[in-house]
Amino acid sequence: MTSQPAPGLSVFFPAYNDSGTIASLVISAVKAASALTPDFEVIVVNDGSQDDTPQILDELARVYPDHVRIVHHAKNRGYGGALRSGFEHATKELVFYTDGDAQYDPSEVALLWPALTRDVDWVNGWKISRSDPLHRIVIGRLYHHTVKLLFGLKVRDVDCDFRLMRRRIFDVVQLEKSSGVICLEMMKKFQDAGFRVAEVPVHHYHRAYGKSQFFNFRRIARTGVDVLKLWWALVVRREHLAAQRARAAAIGARQPS
Repeated sequence: MTSQPAPGLSVFFPAYNDSGTIASLVISAVKAASALTPDFEVIVVNDGSQDDTPQILDELARVYPDHVRIVHHAKNRGYGGALRSGFEHATKELVFYTDGDAQYDPSEVALLWPALTRDVDWVNGWKISRSDPLHRIVIGRLYHHTVKLLFGLKVRDVDCDFRLMRRRIFDVVQLEKSSGVICLEMMKKFQDAGFRVAEVPVHHYHRAYGKSQFFNFRRIARTGVDVLKLWWALVVRREHLAAQRARAAAIGARQPS
């Protein structure tokens, strides 16, 4: 009896002014992905970076022409815009993403890989311990408990951008947000569509380069407004459910009987 070949894997990073970390992440991702499957690609979405990130990425694509692809945004589209671009450009059966700031180790995709069994559609990482300054830990915990209650999310860690999923999920789920609340949108829509999740602990590291684009009062206030707008759309109006049911039904009708 022959074993099934390993599925293809798309790994992608959204990157914004990550010149100090992105090269090591890409090299680590190439090594980790090649150990899981021969059919892989590593994509970096350069979201209008103003440092040396574009040049570094172009050199990485030259060094790894068979596996590394770069998507350049002429202007910054926001975290959600970068994620949507990454999902749109991913071509393999499975898709993994994490951030370009090296607070997660992309080689730990190997920990998520075995958890994506036949009865699981996506795997969500959860931080073993958050390696951030105290004020970020406090704000992060408040955010976690607030949005988990507001949106009825059943995952252990709503703020861990370390996820592996089946690309076919996006035949049903359409992401629309351009800000950081896209992660809430993603988890809520996945959950409401009935996609099954597994959860795996991963490490979280101190930021070694650059600074967070999120943790300032202006962005926190803007995020609060975005969260409330998303809550109104997905929890109160539940406007996404009809569209998701229609897409699921269309897929079912295309399946051979």
